[in-house]
Amino acid sequence: MWWTALPIAALLCAPAAAQVSGPPIPVTSNQQESVDFSADEVSYDTDAEIVAASGRVRMANDGNYLAADRVTWNRATGRVQASGNVVVTNPQGDKLVGETVDLTDSLRDGTIQNLLVVLESGGRIAATSGTRTGNVTTLQNAIYSPCPVTKPSGCPRTPSWAITAAEVIHDPARGQTRFRGGRLRLFGMNLPLLPVFSVATGGGSGGASGVLAPDFSISSRKGLEIAIPYYWRIAPNRDLTVTPHAYTNVLPALELKYRQLNKLGAFQIGGFGTYGHIESADLQSEEYEGHGFRGYLEGNGRAQLSPEWSITGAFRAATDKTVTRRYDITRDDRLRSFVNAERINTNSYISIAGWAFQGLRVDDRQKQMPIALPAIDARFRLQDVAGGTVELQGNSLSILRVEGQDTQRAFTSARWDLRRYTPMGQELTLTAYARGDLYHTDTDGSVEPSFYRGESGWHARGIGALAADMRWPLVGAAFGGVQRLTPRVQLVLTPPTLNLDIPNEDARAVDLEDSNLFALNRFPGYDRWEDGSRVTYGLEWALDRSRLSFDAVVGQSYRLRRDPSLFPEGTGLTDRWSDIVGRTRIRYGRFIDLSHRYRLDKDSFAIRRNEVDLTAGTNQTYVQIGYLRLNRGIDDTIEDLRDKEELRLAGRVRFARYWSVFGATVVDLSSKKEDPLSLADGFEAVRNRLGILYEDDCIQLGVSWRRDYERIGSFRKGSTFSLSFGLKGLGR
Repeated sequence: MWWTALPIAALLCAPAAAQVSGPPIPVTSNQQESVDFSADEVSYDTDAEIVAASGRVRMANDGNYLAADRVTWNRATGRVQASGNVVVTNPQGDKLVGETVDLTDSLRDGTIQNLLVVLESGGRIAATSGTRTGNVTTLQNAIYSPCPVTKPSGCPRTPSWAITAAEVIHDPARGQTRFRGGRLRLFGMNLPLLPVFSVATGGGSGGASGVLAPDFSISSRKGLEIAIPYYWRIAPNRDLTVTPHAYTNVLPALELKYRQLNKLGAFQIGGFGTYGHIESADLQSEEYEGHGFRGYLEGNGRAQLSPEWSITGAFRAATDKTVTRRYDITRDDRLRSFVNAERINTNSYISIAGWAFQGLRVDDRQKQMPIALPAIDARFRLQDVAGGTVELQGNSLSILRVEGQDTQRAFTSARWDLRRYTPMGQELTLTAYARGDLYHTDTDGSVEPSFYRGESGWHARGIGALAADMRWPLVGAAFGGVQRLTPRVQLVLTPPTLNLDIPNEDARAVDLEDSNLFALNRFPGYDRWEDGSRVTYGLEWALDRSRLSFDAVVGQSYRLRRDPSLFPEGTGLTDRWSDIVGRTRIRYGRFIDLSHRYRLDKDSFAIRRNEVDLTAGTNQTYVQIGYLRLNRGIDDTIEDLRDKEELRLAGRVRFARYWSVFGATVVDLSSKKEDPLSLADGFEAVRNRLGILYEDDCIQLGVSWRRDYERIGSFRKGSTFSLSFGLKGLGR
């Protein structure tokens, strides 16, 4: 039956001939409805009130459209009979294609023989006969598939999947198609389905309630897992997905996800809950902590209160440290919750926020996790002040802990920037910066290392800096392309600044690299300021050809004063001469993208940072290689800056038109010398993944294996086998 409709579908692709008749003429039917009518030839029987038309006949009424070679219209009865390349289109965009059709002159209700329905969503239904009442189409002995039925060459092709049914009812207003007595035809095999079921086929309001495609997996910890989601479309702007999870090795679980869109914005809330063993996070323990409820809760949303004001928020919480890994919810080792009210316009920004964190790492103590409330930041930009731009900033932060150090901070700052070009083409930027800080801290001596701690009580600090930054771009032809050679030098003058009496909460993870080489303050936050005047110099080079591009940067800084540095040993900024940092990137079209970032010891030229990222291939076949080695020799007690070595590999090979294999691995190469807390001691896999995938225009089928070597106390992740199956075009 499907193939009998193919010649009709092919006719739709044929070029249309020029219209020879005049514009459509409004004609009034006996039901007092206006019908637009045009044809090449028209005859009218006055006594019988019958209009006979032939040659590119076109009729339209209230969004319904009819095209045919021949039409007989009985105006007395309102019956329209059309034949020859008949196409009927409804207001929702669905097309009915057939050889003969019998309609009312409203062009909504009627019957058609040997037809093809082309849905607005792209799916097709072929049937021996059908009737339409209002917007609902009922088809007999039908077959449905959203898959293409012709190859790019125009030859017929068998769809990967289709549904055959004794009766099909298509309701575009609800975006739903119902099947009675249906079977699923998958790669030529007929599989039984429920006696009555439905699928969402677009149109209407974009979805329908029902069961979604199930998920299957097998893991060493949970056993066989079957998840069957049910989607409930509560309203056009609200829905709820309920997913029961059944396991063979652990008790079942329930997952919920609610989404809503309203006039202010959108939000979603999700949760996962079960009951079972709670693994201990103690590295020295192999025992369970006990039994109890295990769950995870998350949500996020955004409300646009006005063109300038908005509120964004998110929350995440887990009942214990291993539930998110045990049930494959997330791999994050810290969960972040926040709410942020923002005002943004062309020359100002205001943020009033609050932050909270939950630690899932082995050594995290929740009572020592910080709560930032409030965190206020306001910035205002003033144009054309002494020829330049001024940015004013006010910032306030309060960090609270149940146990441990509390800190409050407030500061105001002003920054003036002036950019000019000299007659020789140099780009000169002059900067003046001033800031006043006020801190208060209550320390209990528990913060380690001690130089992060600061002193209890009130502290005030003044910061000032003057800077001049000059870049000289030199452009010319080279190697068949265009090259840019840009020397750069920067001078920063800043007096000695009070630092160590103030607690360091946000400026700990400091490391010299190409991205912060020319920064005014190379500490990442506000609690530490890099005092001492310095000169920074570097060189940028870029080459662009038709498909090849190459860009590189290298630089170093020199401190003008001999005072001891604030920076910890190993950061590359401890001595007067800094380490040498650089970045190189090579791109060849979209086929190769290679990036290399490095830091060289200023004395021995030993590689302190070596980071390589390579992507090569196409969208279907590619390889990704990543390597990182931090060999900085930083004190082991500074956890934010520990050395590490890691190798990442990933790839995909498309070995047939629709078939591909893929895999990925992460290997920890850190030794005990580099990171005393590392479990690798030279070589240990972190996780591996391998799979095979079949994917065409309307189906996706894959099998994958994943092995996680993560260890947290008595918890071991182990291996997981997953089966993914998706029929495209079903909607929700």
